[in-house]
Amino acid sequence: MKPSGVVTLITDFGLEDPYVGMMKGVLLSVNPGVSIVDISHQVRPGDMELAAHIVAETYPFFPDGTVHVTVVDPGVGTQRRPITLITPSHLFVAPDNGILGPVMEAIPESQTVHLKKSRYFRSNISHTFHGRDVFAPVAGHLSRGADPFDMGPIIHDPVRLKHTGPHRSGGCLYGRVRRVDHFGNLITNISQTEMERFLDGDRPVVRIGDLTIQGLQETYGEAARGEAMALLDSSGYLEIAVNLGRAVDRLGRDPKKVVGTEVCVERDGWVRVYS
Repeated sequence: MKPSGVVTLITDFGLEDPYVGMMKGVLLSVNPGVSIVDISHQVRPGDMELAAHIVAETYPFFPDGTVHVTVVDPGVGTQRRPITLITPSHLFVAPDNGILGPVMEAIPESQTVHLKKSRYFRSNISHTFHGRDVFAPVAGHLSRGADPFDMGPIIHDPVRLKHTGPHRSGGCLYGRVRRVDHFGNLITNISQTEMERFLDGDRPVVRIGDLTIQGLQETYGEAARGEAMALLDSSGYLEIAVNLGRAVDRLGRDPKKVVGTEVCVERDGWVRVYS
């Protein structure tokens, strides 16, 4: 695989502290010509499932040979392994805590290497900042064309996150809000494929909190100003939005606690009694 010279970063470090800058400094020290792309540093602290979704959603848009670094690492300094996931067209660097599980599922021919060769790390490794001292230098070397198979042994038991995807019960397809975007839209974990299988051609009714939305729109402009709507976002997931407004404000709860809120998709005409 020819390196593209591009490294992407996903972390839960935020932007107020110097941590992201330190990682970039290490990357540039190893490869002064590297192109660094920030995907997100606003992942909720410790939210490995969200990080897993973001990296799986974004990597296909980058050129072959890109290195993707994802650091949401509550187990830093423990016995959890640092890994590189090797696929035919991309490389991924992360802690072995399940973050790369969706990519592994999408690319079953991928191989996982346990990063053990210290010559690819910084000389002084902190117990609490492997993003800077392990993952960043490894990514820098990979972006220059280093052989990932030289960095450690292949492992066959990478950690997978416990599956918490949508499920059917009582005539309803249940999912939950995965994230709230900058516009206040609610992005769920219900994919277009899952909805189509469940609906089988029927019109959906989407319920979340006190909101009930009939049908799906294709664009925000199809709803009246201030009207709540449901649509499929640009990555093919069910999204709840308000035209020229913020859906997150319609739920009557602390916006910081909206992530994880249950969403129900029913078939139009299904009669359900709510207690």
